[in-house]
Amino acid sequence: MSLRKRISLLIFVDSCIVFFSIYIGYFVLHPIENPFNNTFLLISALTIFIAHHFFAMYYGLYRKVWEYASIRELVSIAKAVSLTILTVALIQFLVAGDVLTRALSITWMLHMLLIGGSRLSWRVFRDSYLSGEKNLNKTEKRTLIIGAGSAGSMIARQLLNNADSPLKPVAFLDDDCTKTGLEIFNIKVMGPTKVIEDAVKDLDIEHIIIAIPSLDKHTSSNLMQKCLDTGIHTQTMPLIEDLLTGKVSVNEFRDVRIEDLLGREEVALDVDSISMKLTNKKILITGAGGSIGSEICRQVAKFEPREIILLGHGENSIYTIDMELRQKASSMIKVIPIIADIQDRPRIFDIVSTHRPDVIYHAAAHKHVPLMEYNPMEAVKNNIFGTKNIAEAADTFGIKHFVMISTDKAVNPPNIMGATKRFAEMIVQNLAKKSNTKFAAVRFGNVLGSRGSVVPLFKKQIAMGGPITVTDPNMTRYFMTIPEASRLVLQAGTLANGGEIFVLDMGEPVKIVDLAKNLIKLSGYTEDEIDIYYTGSRPGEKLYEELLSEDEIQDKFIFPKIHVGRASPISEVELEYVLDKLKSMKADDMKDTLIGLANKKNIHSPMKSY
Repeated sequence: MSLRKRISLLIFVDSCIVFFSIYIGYFVLHPIENPFNNTFLLISALTIFIAHHFFAMYYGLYRKVWEYASIRELVSIAKAVSLTILTVALIQFLVAGDVLTRALSITWMLHMLLIGGSRLSWRVFRDSYLSGEKNLNKTEKRTLIIGAGSAGSMIARQLLNNADSPLKPVAFLDDDCTKTGLEIFNIKVMGPTKVIEDAVKDLDIEHIIIAIPSLDKHTSSNLMQKCLDTGIHTQTMPLIEDLLTGKVSVNEFRDVRIEDLLGREEVALDVDSISMKLTNKKILITGAGGSIGSEICRQVAKFEPREIILLGHGENSIYTIDMELRQKASSMIKVIPIIADIQDRPRIFDIVSTHRPDVIYHAAAHKHVPLMEYNPMEAVKNNIFGTKNIAEAADTFGIKHFVMISTDKAVNPPNIMGATKRFAEMIVQNLAKKSNTKFAAVRFGNVLGSRGSVVPLFKKQIAMGGPITVTDPNMTRYFMTIPEASRLVLQAGTLANGGEIFVLDMGEPVKIVDLAKNLIKLSGYTEDEIDIYYTGSRPGEKLYEELLSEDEIQDKFIFPKIHVGRASPISEVELEYVLDKLKSMKADDMKDTLIGLANKKNIHSPMKSY
């Protein structure tokens, strides 16, 4: 039905109701008299007619979507009806010096009953009959909603009203004990969240939706873990900001992701300080096509710099992030893609000299531990000499800030990759002693979803039906998300005074085997369906990783959830000597030398907390 026809129908229905209601009220009080012969009633009826349509238009009664009517819509009806009756009472008093109080009271009740009923009848008809007919041949999944607050109620209502949804809410769980036993839309609140497992079994639950957006990250992750342990497909409601911006609707649920289970609040940025460093500035990112580098580009673009210079060795990855930024970033930002190898010293110096960026984020590196064990020369050339080239170019041309991306594998490294990254940290720290450029390094744990990380590998193995290969049942790693890692880089650039190594408080380390088990559940399988095989540690791997060695740990945070370490580099003379020797060393000697230097002042013990 068109909008014009719909409004015309509502006006016609209302006109009949409001014009004759006062006659009906008067007839109820005076059944013997003929109300249509009463001139006073005619004046009152015409006044009601005019006043009602005025207030109905004012409160938008003809433009509301009544099939989704709620208390707010009923309040609008009550306001329009009440003001209409008050207007009639005033006219009666002015004209005749008297008010037909009882007749107007009955008229008010008739208006509320008939006007409200005419609006809600369509919703009742649709919910009771039309939805029922559509659902006859539809297979429904019995759904448990975790959270009986406003979010859970909204989701339940949407599912009940959406005839195309395969999900049928059958129960709520909520930790508010005052709600236990109550019903929302005829759906019972069964009890607190601790009875999830029992509720799933007793009610034959086939689907779970978590609808408590106010939970902190730790509590939320524990709740999600409980739901996953039931083996039932679990989803959560969209993010509030996505709902508010219109990116998604309330019934577009998303699957629980592995990062949801980290149980750690993400780092909040000091937006003002970052804006001062980035807004209307030139920013150069090396390794801009990689997982971390490309996310840094996205985060930087939010602060509207004047230029973003994308430097990378792989043309496909640089092309991809270049196209993405051109489509999504502000048109005021100049995006400059550059294909170059950081090992090419003259080329790097020429780029930095030409563009003179205000900030350099150095994310280019070889990072795969076992692969670099077989290719130590490449790790040295890229991670050490490549870093030396870009860092010395920053120093030579007076770049204000330089942030290097490092790794937790640089702490007590038994492998060539970690040793080269620790040596790269030393290069940056030594430059910081004499340079006007503010140099800093940022250490990450494992980044979920980055190229070559364990999560994409596990997902691929699950998609192939298994098995999942885990090196050791006791192997642990620290994990963070790609956006978290990128935000830490941006914040570090504002905190640096020169030579610091920043580390994110990443909570407790996660067992790799537990990660694998959760991915199996998130993929809709059980551990009986996907096997886990233990293959033994690979070359250069540690059973656990550390973010700071014991002599680097400082008790205080320099920023919420960010530590700064006290890592000491080797002397500049020794650094230059080793760099010179590396150029002529054989691979085995190179590895032993670097690992020895990297571990020179470190104590071999895992960091339990910091």
